[in-house]
Amino acid sequence: MMNLLSEEKSLPQKISEDIIAFILEENLQPGDKLPNETILSERLNAGRSSVREAMKLLASRNIVTIRQGSGTYIASSPGMVDDPLGFTFIGNKQKLINDLLEVRFLLEPPIAAMAATRADKKDIKKITALCDEVEDLLKKHEDHTQKDIDFHAAIALSSKNVVVPRLVPVINSSIPLFVETTRGTLLEETIETHREIADAIAAHDPLRAQDAMYLHLVYNRKRIQMTGKGDFT
Repeated sequence: MMNLLSEEKSLPQKISEDIIAFILEENLQPGDKLPNETILSERLNAGRSSVREAMKLLASRNIVTIRQGSGTYIASSPGMVDDPLGFTFIGNKQKLINDLLEVRFLLEPPIAAMAATRADKKDIKKITALCDEVEDLLKKHEDHTQKDIDFHAAIALSSKNVVVPRLVPVINSSIPLFVETTRGTLLEETIETHREIADAIAAHDPLRAQDAMYLHLVYNRKRIQMTGKGDFT
């Protein structure tokens, strides 16, 4: 009886793996709609209720998004949750900011160098456009946080390394904290170093890109040290 129950429990998991295989075979991209339950049931030779349970498992893993009345779609960042490392539950935000910055020093300069080596014309155009948008928002004293995140994400994607974009959430989690901590005082430094990073990648100069990203992080570190030990909880 227990073996039977174990097999029954594992069935949705098995079907969820079959659905992932189907997604890969069909080369479905974020935002693409999956076939309905009836079609998937026939394709996978599985019951509709089992397919439905499998979809719930995939939704919990942020692989698909279920929209009531519309259907099931590939998630925008399949398999990547919003807070993969549980930063929400680290109470000491000042410690988190400092430690995240250490990780950014390890990751981002070499990522920028890879991007400078491997970025194509489309990548460069996107990085340059985002650099312009961040600069424009900073000069207007408007919230630039999301565009700043997009800028760093575009650089990571331009590395053409399939693992690097999976590391982007670590970087992205830190940017809003840095913006809040520095209270927008890094205006000129952010504009200058972002521009230097973008120009170096456009020139396919990996050493220059690495140095520019390092300097960008040095400015962040200096400003964070100057802000002292405020309460950022």
